[in-house]
Amino acid sequence: MSETQLALDTVWVIFAACLVFFMQAGFAMLEVGMSRGKNVGAVVAKVLVNLSIATVAFWVVGFAITFGDGNAIIGTSGFFLDVATGDVDTIFASLSWAAVPLSTKFLFQVAFCAVSLAIVWGTMLDRTRFPVYIVFAIAFSALIYPTVGHWIWGGGWLSGLGMQDFAGSTVVHLCGAMAALAGTLLLGARLGKFDSTGRAHAIPGHSMPLAMLGVLIMWFGWFGFNAGSTMAASAGLIGDIAVNTTLAASMGVLGAIAVGYVMHRTVDIALAGNGAIAGLVAITAPCAFVAPWASLVIGAVAGSLMVLTVFAMDRVHVDDPIGAIAGHGVGGIWGTLSCGLFTTPALAAIGEPGLFYGGGLRQLGVQALGIGAVAAFVFGASFAVFYLCKISPIGLRVGQREEIEGLDMHEHGMWGYPEQFLPGYGRYTPYIPAPNGRPATAGGRGASAMPAFADESE
Repeated sequence: MSETQLALDTVWVIFAACLVFFMQAGFAMLEVGMSRGKNVGAVVAKVLVNLSIATVAFWVVGFAITFGDGNAIIGTSGFFLDVATGDVDTIFASLSWAAVPLSTKFLFQVAFCAVSLAIVWGTMLDRTRFPVYIVFAIAFSALIYPTVGHWIWGGGWLSGLGMQDFAGSTVVHLCGAMAALAGTLLLGARLGKFDSTGRAHAIPGHSMPLAMLGVLIMWFGWFGFNAGSTMAASAGLIGDIAVNTTLAASMGVLGAIAVGYVMHRTVDIALAGNGAIAGLVAITAPCAFVAPWASLVIGAVAGSLMVLTVFAMDRVHVDDPIGAIAGHGVGGIWGTLSCGLFTTPALAAIGEPGLFYGGGLRQLGVQALGIGAVAAFVFGASFAVFYLCKISPIGLRVGQREEIEGLDMHEHGMWGYPEQFLPGYGRYTPYIPAPNGRPATAGGRGASAMPAFADESE
């Protein structure tokens, strides 16, 4: 390879990594928009801290466990990106197919780890204690995510079976969603989400424009996410992958709108945005393996399944404020399975062609096995970490007073929108469930006369 080509490849991968890092802004805006105004500062703080923790933990331990030479379960070499004791293509053999420098590979891959971690917290908005973010971020970035990455991308046992997951429908998105499910089940629903009869009530986010800005930022970043996974600017697949990516996202929006309209006769803005995310998640695994027509099908099915899952979550009393389990979890499962259906013989660089191209059921079986193994491991490991937080002095959930008054002030000492809450700037009239079950309100400029609550911190 010429020095010019290597330079072009390196610049392309760094640029793609920047696009993936920018997806953190998308997560921030989506979660800010879907949160209530009293919690938006907490969202921003959480995004910044978790990105920082993921970066350091993945550099120290995670990258080596994911891609380092080791066994079928974890990598055991290359911690701290140290290659002084051996050849880089031996220590990180699973990445030797890409010619760009090791530092560039790390920058790209750590952005993926941070995205997977960001998925976890969308289900836990408005009620999670801030120290939980720190503890779980370390465990997830240093061990949970890297183990899954090694299984599929690092030469582990699923890689040996030929599992197809080009850019991470399972490694990144299902992994994040299963951790989110574990945390949400232990955390419980937001106050007021379900009434005494079990009926679900909508708790609207405070800004749909900000939420949809987040969706569009993530859509933009996904071009780096998928096309950047070629790790080379010279790869002819880049354009095809980008087209497949945006086709699936578009059909995810249309599929979600169609199913949502059939069910409720409205064009729901939040469902439309989550339809785009579901389509993007689903195409992430097969984006390099399928024809454009299949991307349309994959995206439409993902958007439709997302809507059905959102309403199913309410029925089983799982409170997921932004639909992360539906978009990233169900979308990730469907996208991973779709490889076993739609992968063409010409593009099957890994594994075998899909069922619809005469490949039989083997590849579909491998995909299903990978989904089951990853879901079980991530859910179990994440549940253990969150449970330890819950029973420890750290606790898992804020108290009732803190949740009602808002995490911004109680966790960070300042409102994200101070002019709405500080005396002399605006009117704050929260809905306060009184201890006797009857509604009580506190009004006035900057007033927040709260009843006495028992401390329900865990």
